Amino acid sequence: MSNQRTELDVAGTVGGGCCSPLVAAPLNPEQAVDLAKVFKALGDPVRLRLLSLITSAEGESCVCDLTSAFDLTGPTISHHLKVLREAGLVDSERRGTWVYYRPRPDTLGQASTVLATPGLA
Repeated sequence: MSNQRTELDVAGTVGGGCCSPLVAAPLNPEQAVDLAKVFKALGDPVRLRLLSLITSAEGESCVCDLTSAFDLTGPTISHHLKVLREAGLVDSERRGTWVYYRPRPDTLGQASTVLATPGLA
């Protein structure tokens, strides 16, 4: 697995192209590759739950709190957090012994936008 991060910017672009809803325009090959990294990261129940815990916290979550929410080892949780970070879904900051995670609303917004289907609510 690559250590590169998928970058989605606030303007709604992935890999240099606009991320409009799938019903508005098909993705180009580069956009599809970049977005697949995001959706692949979300395709694991542990990572999906971790992201949910991080996004529902006020501002940020300490890895110590995230680890205690699962019956998994610390290294396993760290691996899942690394996948979320590399996909651009969360940012992290080390403070002393602990690492704090916060969601990246821009990436979450683009993933949501590309799946949006206007008129189907």
